[in-house]
Amino acid sequence: MHAVIEKLNENLKVVYRQALDADKKLDELQQQGHGKFKALFTEDAGFTFDAKRFKPYVLDVAADVEALSNNDELDQQKLTLAVTKLQNLLKLLATFK
Repeated sequence: MHAVIEKLNENLKVVYRQALDADKKLDELQQQGHGKFKALFTEDAGFTFDAKRFKPYVLDVAADVEALSNNDELDQQKLTLAVTKLQNLLKLLATFK
């Protein structure tokens, strides 16, 4: 279980850095009059909220991973949701570059 949490945290660090860069680019685009959207993800991405920047989504996944690490046993359903959210973040960040 510890190895899974450790790997998730490693991926979160990478995603966090990419999210900060992407948010900076989104800010620049919005200042130029672009980026008129309500949210980065649709409802089927696993997130329960809407945001126009990446950082809130990264923090949401980080909270999920933190909750997983606080449990004695690995909750498979929560793990699947956290991994799905992380994958969605990685995919969108990859297409954003």
